[in-house]
Amino acid sequence: MKTVATKDLAAWLDNTLQVSQFRDYCPNGLQVEGKDQIAHIIAGVTASEALLQTAIDRKADAIMVHHGWFWKNEDPRVKGPKRRRLQLALQHDLNVFGFHLPLDAHPKWGNNAQLGEKLGLTPLRDENGTPKTCGPDNLVWLGTCKPNHSLQNLSDDIEAALGRKPLVIGDPTQRPAKIAWCTGGAQNFVEAAIEAGAQVYITGEASEQNYHLAHETGVAFIAAGHHATERYGIQALGKAVAQQFGIQVDFVDLDNPI
Repeated sequence: MKTVATKDLAAWLDNTLQVSQFRDYCPNGLQVEGKDQIAHIIAGVTASEALLQTAIDRKADAIMVHHGWFWKNEDPRVKGPKRRRLQLALQHDLNVFGFHLPLDAHPKWGNNAQLGEKLGLTPLRDENGTPKTCGPDNLVWLGTCKPNHSLQNLSDDIEAALGRKPLVIGDPTQRPAKIAWCTGGAQNFVEAAIEAGAQVYITGEASEQNYHLAHETGVAFIAAGHHATERYGIQALGKAVAQQFGIQVDFVDLDNPI
């Protein structure tokens, strides 16, 4: 079975995802150091106790996730669930890789790129072929849906693709010309989408004020699930790692209705 040195994988991931370009809410990259050689990675959305246990049961050497550990402003004390998670990783010599904003933003393997592809959206691109974006850290993608698609058609596409019914606020007969999207908990980026001329904004979560803003601006708002919209970037990254290094990477989807 092929292996890759942990330090070499960490360096490749950091460089490929341009980790140094982001000011994030958590450290990106290798968050907990384990074995110095990796043959098998379990990939998932969140570094939960359940994902760690899955990696242990499958005799993996690392987990790789979008939602890792050590977030800013969280209680730094190692107790309760945090203690149990760290204990599992350290006792079993598991490497823990986490990539937050860098994985949202990557133009090929990122959550936004992958969600757009999953939903059949066509990104708008500049003359160099770079996706057009807006909002904080240029995380919000801009594009179009299928010709003559209504908001109801788009909602149906989302439900079919993600396996869950989205929350939709807006006129179902509306035929949007321009779509904006940003996965996860990006409901507060909706105003950037409105300023960019979008008629529909798709994200993972919703807040109370999103309802009023949608009605007052006429810009439809869709919340399709934080977890549901962020399953695809880590899968794409896992496939890229497997292809680059010839190691085994398995994605495990631990369902989360939020």
